Amino acid sequence: MKRFFCGLMCALLISSFTFASESAQSRAEAAATVLNEIMSAPDNGIPVEILNSAKCVAVVPSLVKGGFVVGASHGRGMATCRLDNGGWTAPAPLTMTGGSIGFQIGLQGVDLVMMIMNDRGLQALLTNKFKLGADASAAAGPVGRHVEGATDWKLKAEVLTYSRARGLFAGVTVNGSSITQDEDATRELYGRFISFKTILTGAVDSPRGGEPFVAAVRKAVAGANGSSGSTSYNPPVNPPAHTATPLPTPVPFPPPDASPSPTATPQPSATSTPPPLV
Repeated sequence: MKRFFCGLMCALLISSFTFASESAQSRAEAAATVLNEIMSAPDNGIPVEILNSAKCVAVVPSLVKGGFVVGASHGRGMATCRLDNGGWTAPAPLTMTGGSIGFQIGLQGVDLVMMIMNDRGLQALLTNKFKLGADASAAAGPVGRHVEGATDWKLKAEVLTYSRARGLFAGVTVNGSSITQDEDATRELYGRFISFKTILTGAVDSPRGGEPFVAAVRKAVAGANGSSGSTSYNPPVNPPAHTATPLPTPVPFPPPDASPSPTATPQPSATSTPPPLV
């Protein structure tokens, strides 16, 4: 068991070095790919209501989880938050590390999606470091096209979490994990260090290297709303009866100027007069 645990920790360390060698731009592209693939099947993706209500979206592609009874996880990803005008902020690189208690054996890579649902969760994210389950409650998010009947996500959780492993996408609980700003990736992406709060409140423009992720979030929200119902023309309930406009009365074409011909004076009939008698 001790050898297995040491091997597991070595694997996690190796994975952390792999993450460190990955560029911030390639991580933004990987996060975009994860979100695009998940939303390509809306019946098994993130519901429209959650996408429309989310304050922020964070994606950690290839989060490495493993353990033997006591588990550990590590991954790096990107986050963006909604602006008042309906747009999305520049991406903020983050690191996620944590442990979990439960029966689990082996090493597994999963794609993790986190939806920050309210102002408390947003404020926790802006602090540059917070712990899921302590600073902000987290719960497994519902899956599907709509969640009209599910109200727990509105009432309880600051963060809804999802995972995708081996092609399966479902809600997952990751309480105990810590979210911190990835300072090295931030410097790489922006050319200098900028705090989470500055980035995620829209005070800086999105760098070219991070635009694929922001574009994927915009596409996911727009695509979900477009698939939820198409706008169509609804005729009035009691439309007025159509009345044909009468055609104008044709004006008769004036007859040609025909003056009445003068009446001929009757000539006396030529009666033959008999010759006089001698």
